[in-house]
Amino acid sequence: MNKLSIVCLAAAGLSSCTGSQTTQSESGNADNKSARQPNIVILLTDDQGYGDMKCYGSPHLQTPNLDRLAAEGTRFTNFYAGAAASTPSRAALLTGRYAERVGVPGVVDDTSENGIKRSEITLAEYLKQNDYATGIVGKWHLGYQPEYLPLRHGFTEFFGLPYSNDMWPYHPAPDHAYPALPLYDNDRVIEYNAPVNQMTTRLTERAIRFINDHKAEPFFLYLPYTQPHVPLGVSDKFKGKSGEGLYADVIMEIDWSVGEIMKTLKANGLDENTIVMFTSDNGPWLSYGNHGGSNGGLREGKGTTFDGGQRVPFIVRMPGVIPAGKVSDQFLSALDITPTLVNLTQSQMPRMNKFDGQDAWGILTGEETGHRPFYFVYNGVVEALRDGKWKCVVPHSYRIVKTPGKDGLPGEQIAKGGNIGLALFDMEADPKESNDMAAQHPEIAEQMYARIKELQKEIDEEMKHLIIE
Repeated sequence: MNKLSIVCLAAAGLSSCTGSQTTQSESGNADNKSARQPNIVILLTDDQGYGDMKCYGSPHLQTPNLDRLAAEGTRFTNFYAGAAASTPSRAALLTGRYAERVGVPGVVDDTSENGIKRSEITLAEYLKQNDYATGIVGKWHLGYQPEYLPLRHGFTEFFGLPYSNDMWPYHPAPDHAYPALPLYDNDRVIEYNAPVNQMTTRLTERAIRFINDHKAEPFFLYLPYTQPHVPLGVSDKFKGKSGEGLYADVIMEIDWSVGEIMKTLKANGLDENTIVMFTSDNGPWLSYGNHGGSNGGLREGKGTTFDGGQRVPFIVRMPGVIPAGKVSDQFLSALDITPTLVNLTQSQMPRMNKFDGQDAWGILTGEETGHRPFYFVYNGVVEALRDGKWKCVVPHSYRIVKTPGKDGLPGEQIAKGGNIGLALFDMEADPKESNDMAAQHPEIAEQMYARIKELQKEIDEEMKHLIIE
């Protein structure tokens, strides 16, 4: 029996279910929704840190809906975003490939001429050719020109922003003068500089509409929130409600949104046949101080390949399929999401790009198994390798925050203010990456460094042929 059949059996209690076919019920109803492909909902926050949920140890944030999601599913403590910044992280999640292969090794904005390559196949494209309705509601950030927008890359519906919500005229410390920030409804701009305090509510309402519109068919809903990326914004119903400041209010509203999505799935009888995943695109932007999140005690934050920059929350829920109430320390990364879902839904194509991630369905469903090595790549440079408990960090300079900002203004951030030599960390014993073990285990450090150099050669070769499309 294939994995999809097992999903259908567990979710619906059916006697048989193969592929995407429906089964004739005793009542003669051939349109049995429970026997169809599973729906997929991916909820992605922007700059939410590893410590920014109650179930991940926050003493200040109120996240009852996310905590419930974790209680009804599995919470992973060793999950890594595909990169330490927004654009490459999203590219990795949606393609299962390192962003350097995809055409977006760095963050893009309104001045960028590049975007996700035409030759790349996104998760939405895999699922669309398998008769899924595919919708993105929120932040895209994989290229803003028409040929790079979501409708050209497998999504049938798009409502949201082409890039980050701080890339607008009101940025407090811009590198350049940003033009008005467009809000898209499919391929049409419907508004400029939409109020940030209404965005989470508006995205939630549109996501609910997408679910209601497509409840009779398999769907993929990708909901990349624009928050808690600065500038922070929260609706009146949550303003001041947390008692812990604006950042905590914003997290409360995101938590509310997750609750509304789950209510909608349940109201439509879909919650048991829907895989729900919740995660963040990278770690917290520490230079914004009280308007940035928490790295949960990990080292550094967004923009670095230390764990504070890439280890993020990850919760997966599907009743009867994903173990409930489990906390797993199994290693996983966002690179695994697309290959896992493509294989699960049998959405392979005759010709496919090679995945860097792996099919992790066994890990999601509770198996204790190994994981292929994971490389930390930042703007085309391979800076670290995680293999089992070991993380090897190569000599490089990295971003540091000298003075945190406050109340929406950034502090002093130095792009190459920190330096590290060849280092080796035991991530099981030392998740804060504070005790360099390279001197005690030189053979492990050198062997891992050699593998990093091999991938660097491969990345360098691919970057030579990177065409700004």
